[in-house]
Amino acid sequence: MRHPSTIPPDGVPKLRLLAWEITRSCNLACKHCRAAAHPEAYPGELTRAEAVKLISGFAETGAPIIIFTGGEPLMRPDVFDLVSCADAQKLRCVLATNGTLITPDIARDMKKSGIQRCSISIDGLDASTHDAFRGLPGAFSSAMAGIAHLKKAGLEFQINTTITRDNLTGFKDIFKLADSLGAAAWHIFLLVPTGRGAEIQDQMISAEEYEAILNWFYDFRKTTRMQLKATCAPHYYRVMRERARAEGIKATPQNFGLDAVTRGCLGGTGFCFISHTGDVQPCGYLDLHCGNALQQPFPEIWRTSAPFLQFRNQAEYEGKCGYCEYHKVCGGCRARAYSLTGRYMAEEPLCRYVPGQRAGELRKETEKPC
Repeated sequence: MRHPSTIPPDGVPKLRLLAWEITRSCNLACKHCRAAAHPEAYPGELTRAEAVKLISGFAETGAPIIIFTGGEPLMRPDVFDLVSCADAQKLRCVLATNGTLITPDIARDMKKSGIQRCSISIDGLDASTHDAFRGLPGAFSSAMAGIAHLKKAGLEFQINTTITRDNLTGFKDIFKLADSLGAAAWHIFLLVPTGRGAEIQDQMISAEEYEAILNWFYDFRKTTRMQLKATCAPHYYRVMRERARAEGIKATPQNFGLDAVTRGCLGGTGFCFISHTGDVQPCGYLDLHCGNALQQPFPEIWRTSAPFLQFRNQAEYEGKCGYCEYHKVCGGCRARAYSLTGRYMAEEPLCRYVPGQRAGELRKETEKPC
């Protein structure tokens, strides 16, 4: 089996996931919002014709899963027309929402248009904690109502939870809520301090707490059949392999599912983000211009963007991320590196791992004078 992070002979990896910000407008004011979104319309948003043209090129990059996101994607009137266009190309379509705008009719429209899974963001166990984070009283109850409508429509959903210092002690209980609601998956997100999130850097957990959570996550996955995923937490893929090796097992799809065949940070190597104006970025948290899909064909941007080429070359990474033996399964969070150091190729600031002997030998090789 080809290693998931191995670059194909032509140097262009297949795009596996594409997050598309179809609108930046949002009805909430979440503390961690990468876009610092507001309800009003944003100038320069792609027209329907421009959006449809953009969709027509997605399949050329490798039939990616399309994540329709925002802002709040349900605030775009033609959202289901765009989903139907992507679905017609046999692309898997999912939708990321805060859940507060889902009505019975909207849930049915989601399913009819081709949405195969809907993610709902829940960051607190109850209204008091969730609403404070989301910036709107009633956000929790509205999200719960939205989930009920999805269930009635027969549409699969998952719960996304961003871990901050405020919910660190109770975030594990959110799983129990997700389980009781019948969620297909629970994805935890480690805070990236960008956008409005830059204002709550004090909510970031430490490198030691980060490591402890990922080790807990490794153990916890054994206790449930629900799909679990750690996002914006590339270290998990190193932790997973360390722990598996210590237990005398090899990480395979049979015992670790998709986690065994994916990489931690996929920005530029298997994932990218397209903004409401067509700007292409490695991810939504890394505001790095890699091209604009209105000015250049999107498949060409994916193939040739200079930053993407950097992300595909281990020699471009700084510090221990450049010589770590787990580089190909981790890569460090490029957005967190940029937000905390100003250099997107810098080593991951919240990684406490010290590369081993093999990595040290590689470092010596790279440091030899020409």
